[in-house]
Amino acid sequence: MKKSYKDLEVYKRSYVLALRVHKLSLELPKEIQFDLADQIRRSSRSIPANIAEGYGRNKSSKDILNFVRTALGSNDEVLFNLEFLKDVDLLKQVEYESLRNEYIVCGKQLTQLIKYLTSN
Repeated sequence: MKKSYKDLEVYKRSYVLALRVHKLSLELPKEIQFDLADQIRRSSRSIPANIAEGYGRNKSSKDILNFVRTALGSNDEVLFNLEFLKDVDLLKQVEYESLRNEYIVCGKQLTQLIKYLTSN
């Protein structure tokens, strides 16, 4: 197991993605800043935050596992919100595809981490 959550590729990827989503969300119309924009910011930040919290507790693989599973759920939530933004014409197709592809990879990395934690 890695010594720190910061050593995990999935943490690094999800953190960079959270920054991208944050910047993107600030460009959305003012009327959705307290709703959809806020929601996608929170769910994108939840992924690296849950990884950090799970590793920070440093109790057991089972404890970390619960937080990583929550991170995976947040990853799916971001994917939903990205698709929704695209479908209501608030996100360009090219930006959607770029973020979607990165979050799919992030989801696969989280799934692999879950498998690793489950087997140990």
